[in-house]
Amino acid sequence: MDHHRNARRVRAIVRRHGPTAPLWRRRVAFLGGAIVIGLVAFAFAEAADWAARRFSMLERAWWWLPLLLTPAGFALFAWATRRFAPDAVGSGIPQVMAATRDPDAAMTSLTSAKTVVLKLILTIGAVLAGASTGREGPTVQVAASIMGYAHRLARVPIRASVFIAGGAAGVAAAFNTPLAGVAFAIEELAAAYEQRMAVLVMAAVLIAGMTSLGIAGDYVYFGAMRDTLPLRQAILAAPIAGVVGGLAGGLFSRLMLATGGSNWPPLVAVRRHKLAFAAACGLVVAVLGVTTGLTWGTGYDAARSAITNGAIPWWYAPAKFASTLATAVAGIPGGIFAPSLSVGAGVGDLVRPMFPTAPGGTIVLLGMVAYFTGVVRAPLTAVIIIAETTASRGLMLPLLAAALIADFTAQLICKERLYHGLSLRFGTTQVQHESDERGNGSVPRA
Repeated sequence: MDHHRNARRVRAIVRRHGPTAPLWRRRVAFLGGAIVIGLVAFAFAEAADWAARRFSMLERAWWWLPLLLTPAGFALFAWATRRFAPDAVGSGIPQVMAATRDPDAAMTSLTSAKTVVLKLILTIGAVLAGASTGREGPTVQVAASIMGYAHRLARVPIRASVFIAGGAAGVAAAFNTPLAGVAFAIEELAAAYEQRMAVLVMAAVLIAGMTSLGIAGDYVYFGAMRDTLPLRQAILAAPIAGVVGGLAGGLFSRLMLATGGSNWPPLVAVRRHKLAFAAACGLVVAVLGVTTGLTWGTGYDAARSAITNGAIPWWYAPAKFASTLATAVAGIPGGIFAPSLSVGAGVGDLVRPMFPTAPGGTIVLLGMVAYFTGVVRAPLTAVIIIAETTASRGLMLPLLAAALIADFTAQLICKERLYHGLSLRFGTTQVQHESDERGNGSVPRA
């Protein structure tokens, strides 16, 4: 009798704590998902960089070609997105935020395999057409989907924490910024961050980051910035950059939300002709790109040039602002992370002449963090991204001051947080899509 009782007890212990127990299956799912996220993020980055180089070659060979290619590409990708993957539109971060509200339903729509595969393809296509877009936001949506499928394969219930951890790992792998991934999970993806999620998020971020880093090698995204800012200059520069960047970033968010949700009759009429609207947005991007030669793609080169005291024109910030806005509202897949950092570099470059004796790159970084905060309203994430992508940890306090001031200032222009406002436009069922189609034409859901 005792023998049978002991045998049942051992079997119960094995079921609860053995290698097939739910706890261990969940850990394996997080581990496997994070590794795959790192690999996919690296491959996606390589493909996007290849597309950007191919477009640059075409643009240099035939300067007039983008005037045809970019509008046609925008219209084609907007049609393909609406026809085959409506939930692939825009950044991808609002979709992950919406997915946390109903994780199981999200696996059939917002984070389904079809959606994220088309997201990858169409984003690369947008880069190949010269769009002012980035890959970081799409990486977040793809990473959340990978983590969801890893849990489904391991037969583990999919909770909101799965998408939050996956999205955070996507940020870390895309930028090589593990701390920013954790901060992003806290500030943006998780409205109510649970303490017990901390280990899962940090583990996923660490593993995805190390996987991507192991392949790509150790690198600093925008190059190392070793200069610091004297206290007397920081006291003046941080508030000025914070106000200017916050106002500009808040304006971007306000315009982006208004373009998709405003009931102003001219905008409503324009949104009814979605493919024509996308082509018009593409024409704006093409004209700005051909005229300036600088506003294509992520804007990485211009931002790095500004940081390293290279010369960029005074008009770069407004031109890149307009190009990024036109891309973001066109109804095609693509992110705004990297382009926003580039616009911010232009904003910082505009502020730089006010502080002629300060190391120029430091003022540019203050503009970057301020504008980026004004757009996404996540000051902690903005500071950590800038610090990690430029190795500028000696500027943490001025960066934080500028970010907090920008966050407050941006609220004066746009009270609603951009990603939160966009996430409300996404449902998790086909019924939602159908009701959107019958509606008043609201959204390109950028």
